[in-house]
Amino acid sequence: MALKLSEIQAPIANEMTEFEQKFRSFMKSKVFLLDQIMSYIVKRKGKQMRPMFVFLAAGVTGKISDRTYRGASLIELLHTATLVHDDVVDDSNYRRDFFSINALWKNKIAVLVGDYLLSRGLLLSVDNEDFDFLKIVSRAVREMSEGELLQMAKARNLDITEDIYYDVIRQKTASLIASCCAVGATASNASQEDIEKMRDFGLKVGMAFQIKDDLFDYGTEEIGKPLGIDIKEQKMTLPLIYSLQNASSSTKRRIIRTVKSKGDHSKKVNEVVAFVRESGGIDYAQKVMNQYYQEAKDILETFEPSVYRDSLSQLVTYTIERSK
Repeated sequence: MALKLSEIQAPIANEMTEFEQKFRSFMKSKVFLLDQIMSYIVKRKGKQMRPMFVFLAAGVTGKISDRTYRGASLIELLHTATLVHDDVVDDSNYRRDFFSINALWKNKIAVLVGDYLLSRGLLLSVDNEDFDFLKIVSRAVREMSEGELLQMAKARNLDITEDIYYDVIRQKTASLIASCCAVGATASNASQEDIEKMRDFGLKVGMAFQIKDDLFDYGTEEIGKPLGIDIKEQKMTLPLIYSLQNASSSTKRRIIRTVKSKGDHSKKVNEVVAFVRESGGIDYAQKVMNQYYQEAKDILETFEPSVYRDSLSQLVTYTIERSK
């Protein structure tokens, strides 16, 4: 039976409760409108997997301290800022079944809220002289922006190769999880070698996590029918890239025409999904995902056994076995 997040969280349950309180205080503002929006953001928080990675990485490599809370808060403030900005960029009205900030308060306010969250994170580190955190996290922000722009640049022609796809997901998704793990290890005063190992571990987890996300678009046993969101948005993900790489030039042209077509969305999705399934694209993506998953587990095995290591291992399994 699959583990629940609450069970995985057990060794850091008290820390996560305290983190939530500290995080709320870091988001406080003297401007009523801003405070109102911050309360709304806190209320619709997700699974908080990123702070979990920070705390568990700290536990694996040393001790959890006040610095761990600040590191986790910096990551969460940054992550929330990018989500608010993403919703504006994507013109999205929903985030986790809640209205997005831009849907409720319009784009102009949403952009400023994202900026505010980013500045709160930066000031939190500057005020406490956590400059090592800033170095790690600034690198992640740069990579996330580059990854997003690289994907946009390539999406127009649908000419993303497998190597470019890995570059995009490494920058867009994996860089942030890598930062969580590096910040956790840094906060516990781990050696440079252990910090780099933790960063590498987070990178592998992030790659597996994103490939799992991309597989949802094609439907799985858990969610049944395909979602087709990526297909509709003409996003090239691993199952489709692999299938096109191995198709004849006439089939490739036909499928690309179908993806670009403006016609019946469900017909388009069904045709592309059927092609990807028959071409082995789903199986191939699952194989690559499992390879990253195994590499992450192998890195984790090099650390001393502990309850934190067990939980981190379970969290990695959870990321690739989740059903949404």
